[in-house]
Amino acid sequence: MKQTRFLLVGAMAAMLASCGSLDKMKEAAKQIGYEPKDILVAKAGKVPMNLSATVPAKIWDKKVTAEITPVLVYDGGETAYPSITVNGEAVADNSNQTISFTNGGKINYPMQEIDFNDKMRVSDLIIRLKFSRGDESFEITSKELEVDVRKGVIATYTLMGAESGVVALGKDKFQRVINEEQSAELIYLINKADIRNGELKKDDVKAINDYITAVKEAENKNLKDVVVAAYASPDGATDLNTNLASKRESSAKGYIEKQLKKAKAEANVVAKSTPEDWDGFKAAMENSDIQDKELILRVLSMYTDPDVREKEIKNLSAAYKVIAEKILPPLRRSKITVNSEVVGKSDDQIKELAISDPEQLNVEEILYAATLFPGDLDKQGKVYDAAAKQFPNDWRTVNNQGVIAYKKGDVAAAKAKFQAAEKIQATPEVENNLAVAAIADQDFAAAKELLGKAAGVGPELDQNLGVIALYEGDYAKAEEYFGASTTLNAALCKILVEKYDAALSLLNANNEEVGLKYYMKAICGAHKAEKDLVMDNLRKATNLDSKWKEYAQKDMEFFKYFNDSTFKSITE
Repeated sequence: MKQTRFLLVGAMAAMLASCGSLDKMKEAAKQIGYEPKDILVAKAGKVPMNLSATVPAKIWDKKVTAEITPVLVYDGGETAYPSITVNGEAVADNSNQTISFTNGGKINYPMQEIDFNDKMRVSDLIIRLKFSRGDESFEITSKELEVDVRKGVIATYTLMGAESGVVALGKDKFQRVINEEQSAELIYLINKADIRNGELKKDDVKAINDYITAVKEAENKNLKDVVVAAYASPDGATDLNTNLASKRESSAKGYIEKQLKKAKAEANVVAKSTPEDWDGFKAAMENSDIQDKELILRVLSMYTDPDVREKEIKNLSAAYKVIAEKILPPLRRSKITVNSEVVGKSDDQIKELAISDPEQLNVEEILYAATLFPGDLDKQGKVYDAAAKQFPNDWRTVNNQGVIAYKKGDVAAAKAKFQAAEKIQATPEVENNLAVAAIADQDFAAAKELLGKAAGVGPELDQNLGVIALYEGDYAKAEEYFGASTTLNAALCKILVEKYDAALSLLNANNEEVGLKYYMKAICGAHKAEKDLVMDNLRKATNLDSKWKEYAQKDMEFFKYFNDSTFKSITE
């Protein structure tokens, strides 16, 4: 009986000692200091976190084990990081970190990450502690102990937004002034320079005369000049051919000047002559079926002296007879070319017709018309809708409908248009735009594959590869892709790599007048500890777009200014 009483008393004493040790750990937990205190930063859809805790000497019971769980607590929810276990020095399991009772020690929580959601921007990182000694345990949090760990999550990388890719328009080929020309040839007999009546009755000669009259009468056409080029064939003496080509030049020039006068048209006539048309001879030989043409062409390449060339070719007696009959006669000619310009509709005419009567415009004009409404997505969309209705088989019209939908934030509608455009023609622009839709869906694997087909699209390619690199958290690679670009994405990249002066330079060079630009300038000001830069640009940002008021109130980039009266006056 005495022995039983002794055992019971001993057990109760042990239990009280155990509970006392755990109670002491509750007090000891208040003395644990956590580092660092800086704000968490989201990256690539995650919130990475590591920390260390310093445990003073003489407070950690040798037989106590602690399960330590960091938890990010935010409005409407919480997300826990993985737990770690820390032992007192008398705990048998030595696989965990151990704290000395005599000397204290340091708890190292390794880098871990959780998925980011936007509510985490305003949050508290708390530590849940579960102390155990034998069969006894209790739980407590750093918040209950009134110990601050870390507050909030900076999520600046998300400023890109879902529609951060750069879409590519199918560009128009509109030219207001189009050059036209009409040509005719007068063929002469050997050693003659007079124009035969039969030549004047040829279709191309009659057509050039009609063309001069038509240009003169057209309101949107102007004669520029007339070029006369006279030739002699490369047979006969050089002096004779020089004189002959000159006479042919004069006869052709006189003829066309007479026609201009008859049509009451004015144009400068530029005349020139070529004594021996070896270039024409070579071209005619290459296009002929003469048996020895390869040999003759080699002779042309071997000798530069025209007399030697003629002599060597004449030595090929059989071939020369064919040359004299088929090749040389058409080279005895004068070519007359009338150059004119067609002046298209004015910008005002195109703008008006694009809205009131788009069927009066051709495809290049109507695509150009959309560029005459800069910044007006509604009117641009109306023009592209009309273009797609009139020219449904031109990939540009359908693609550009998708560009407008994307810029208006309707990614699903944009994607459908890009897919329709791809069925018409899979151009680099269309593949780029499908990649942009994939970026908006955060399907980066598909986006990269599509961008692989978009080579040649232009600067949009590197911009979109940069956007993907930003989303994936590879800021160094993104910086390479953006290069010297002054886009807002490029400026954001500079902020994320902590190059705030460079970011400001890009933002100052950017000509977009949008709230995001000034909001990013304010962030730069916060990092540079320049209050005026913060407030001036926050004010501009919120004036341009009021959504930045509420956003700034929860943005830990401005944590130091949350209680500032100027900050409150701007954001409330």
